[in-house]
Amino acid sequence: MSEALLQVENLAINFGALPAVSNLSFRAAKGGITSIIGPNGAGKSTLFNLVSGALQPQRGRVEFAGEEVTGWATHRLLRAGLSRSFQITNLFFELSVFENLRLAAQILEPAGHWLLPVARSTKGRERAGDLLERFGLAEKAGSLAGHLSHGEQRRLEIAMALASRPKLLLLDEPTQGMSHGDTQSTADMIKSLAGDLTILLIEHDIDVVMNLSDHVVVMHQGAKLAEGTPAEVRENPAVQKAYLGGVH
Repeated sequence: MSEALLQVENLAINFGALPAVSNLSFRAAKGGITSIIGPNGAGKSTLFNLVSGALQPQRGRVEFAGEEVTGWATHRLLRAGLSRSFQITNLFFELSVFENLRLAAQILEPAGHWLLPVARSTKGRERAGDLLERFGLAEKAGSLAGHLSHGEQRRLEIAMALASRPKLLLLDEPTQGMSHGDTQSTADMIKSLAGDLTILLIEHDIDVVMNLSDHVVVMHQGAKLAEGTPAEVRENPAVQKAYLGGVH
């Protein structure tokens, strides 16, 4: 595997007596797409919460861009270049598409400018405009986020996660609830982001995972069951039994 941007070593957290994530280790290669798959309750979103600072691990360590970041707060990780989207759409529904993006891009402003009038938020406005064009949302710039279709809302959320110009993007179920057409266009868009950007992806659609991923980590009951290329994971007997139902 090429140079790792993210390394997770023996990460663990219990919820009471239940091991939600148990001694999990993996690497996400710089510029690649690493997917985390597994049945419901496998611990995938908990893993994302540990990596992104929403939860504090009880054991183990997280290294990002050559620096140990275990236990860092979410805002500190965001400034270091780690951003994420959520399984449940996380937008300001009563604000316009442009304002959602501008607010997400506000972190690009120097700290002393955060409370300045909107008109002086030049970096935030410029980044928002760039993202509107890149994600095909320019015609919806003035629309309320709550009035977008489900597919458009998911696309906006990914754009917001990119507003801070991250090095690593964590995407939690980006195609959930989408039509087949929206799923394919979102998968194509995610594929286009890789290279300059490193992506860590949670996704239930196995076809999307197998077509997008450079590396796949399979979780089961909080632990790592297997990892490898998409082809290696698909052919793994333990993965077939626990998750893929024996179907190739």
